[in-house]
Amino acid sequence: MPRSPLLILPLAAVLLTAGPAAAQMAQTPDKAAPEKTPDVSEKAVPQAKGQVQLSFAPVVKRAAPSVVNVYASHVETRGASRSAMDEFMRRFFGENGGGRGRGAPPGERAQKSLGSGVILDESGLVITNNHVIENMNEVRVALADRREFEATIVLRDPRTDLAVVKIKSPTGGLVAMPFGDSEALEVGDFVMAIGNPFGVGQTVTQGIVSALARTQVGSSDYQFFIQTDAAINPGNSGGALVDLKGHLVGVNTAIYSQSGGSHGIGFAIPASMVRAVVETAKGGATSVRRPWLGARVQSVTPDIADSMGLDHPTGVLVASLQPKSPAEEAGLKRGDLILSVDGKTVDDPEAFGYRFALKGLTGTTKFGILRGTSRTSVAVKLGPAPETRPRDTLKVRTRSPFMGATLVNTSPAVAEEIQLDLPAEGVAVSGVDENSIAARAGLQKGDIIVAINGAPVSTTKDLERITRNSLNMWEVSINRGGEVLTSVFGG
Repeated sequence: MPRSPLLILPLAAVLLTAGPAAAQMAQTPDKAAPEKTPDVSEKAVPQAKGQVQLSFAPVVKRAAPSVVNVYASHVETRGASRSAMDEFMRRFFGENGGGRGRGAPPGERAQKSLGSGVILDESGLVITNNHVIENMNEVRVALADRREFEATIVLRDPRTDLAVVKIKSPTGGLVAMPFGDSEALEVGDFVMAIGNPFGVGQTVTQGIVSALARTQVGSSDYQFFIQTDAAINPGNSGGALVDLKGHLVGVNTAIYSQSGGSHGIGFAIPASMVRAVVETAKGGATSVRRPWLGARVQSVTPDIADSMGLDHPTGVLVASLQPKSPAEEAGLKRGDLILSVDGKTVDDPEAFGYRFALKGLTGTTKFGILRGTSRTSVAVKLGPAPETRPRDTLKVRTRSPFMGATLVNTSPAVAEEIQLDLPAEGVAVSGVDENSIAARAGLQKGDIIVAINGAPVSTTKDLERITRNSLNMWEVSINRGGEVLTSVFGG
């Protein structure tokens, strides 16, 4: 794994949030006060020696059977890309790699990944991190009692770094972990981690919730993480954050580390987002669709806050609106400051995106806004982004600067999926194969191809027609983040 401050965890672990009784250790007891058991309905300091000798063991016993190990693999012929395998080995097994996967037949190479998961339904649905099964096609799940089962990949959601797999033909005895309320967590609540760090076997660690709503982590599109100081290490991905009732309040996804080991800064995806992904899988969908707003928002700087008469920066500023979008139809205007979503305060675009994404695809949601000096609210209709024209997916296989790229026609649905501002015309890059000509040419996911050799490109059919010809020179203009860049490539 390359050394980097933020590490996505490739293996397995679980976290537990303490509730009332355990989070009561801060003040010095009054020696004159009689020893008594505090009311567990409220957080309080321990009043007797016996209270500080309490154990988390009952919670571990309830939660541990729901925590599993997830083994994923992908077998490819030895002629496949060497650098892709090297990158995999660096990511999951360190700089020196690990050689051919154990058990792979001669002439084949097996990529392998190990992570954690949590059983959330007795039918065998298991939540894990998407990066644990990314690019994998075979999955096995090992239960806490050492039973192992094959599993199928039901749903992948790269935007949240979550995935759902289903155990094939479970033989009974599966223990599903119930959902807890991640919104009720407070900084200082105790947490515990149960998992398989570094592959040493099931391990329990304990800590506290260090922070909430962390949005500058960078491991997924929807950033709103629970931060904990419970020891989390490579091997913990997909583990569960649970409260003292043994209920799921989060799923581990990343650590902040410069050495690859735990520095006491771990991040978990809140259970509210996990629930939305699992409910989608239960409904039979293979991908997660989220509500479309049709507006671009930006952060509020101290200067903007001062100009609007705010005490401090808060909310998100509406920067632009798409015609006939839910935002425009709700009456939002450029320059409006969105302060809350259904009463939940938002402080930055990441928090706003997270809150709005949880609203579902039916009904309405209410935004609290500041317009000029007046506070008001607007009701925004919820629904998926429309696909206003067929995407006509094109995988370029002819020799050109686009060889190895996947391109689609733009639409609100495409813009929502790959997080781009919707242009009037152009073809969007939805993916680029590793080590392909397109990758070496510098094409990136989210680029919009607007012209080739001066000819406008409006659809994938336009691009396909142009790339049929072998040219000595390619002048390509792309829109990247609102800036049009032009590069010239040899034929």
